[in-house]
Amino acid sequence: MGDQQFISLAKREIVKAFNERKGSLHPALKESELYVVWLAKALQNNKALLSTSRSGDGLYFEVTNNGDKGELYIDVYKKQENICIKY
Repeated sequence: MGDQQFISLAKREIVKAFNERKGSLHPALKESELYVVWLAKALQNNKALLSTSRSGDGLYFEVTNNGDKGELYIDVYKKQENICIKY
């Protein structure tokens, strides 16, 4: 799977999964609110980290494509804290 095809699939599936689980506390997520932070491909597998442009939600998504099995895995994380360490 090419990069653009993977990114499109990842965004579509993130939006679908998020909106099915969001409950009434969060507005629906749109693909246009997602952006790619990091992307890699190794053999037939892809991995990407995506985040939202929504201020203050702190969500990011790790999406992995298992090309051998034709499966996509989505892990959802929420930023807890940002610690500055001066050196």
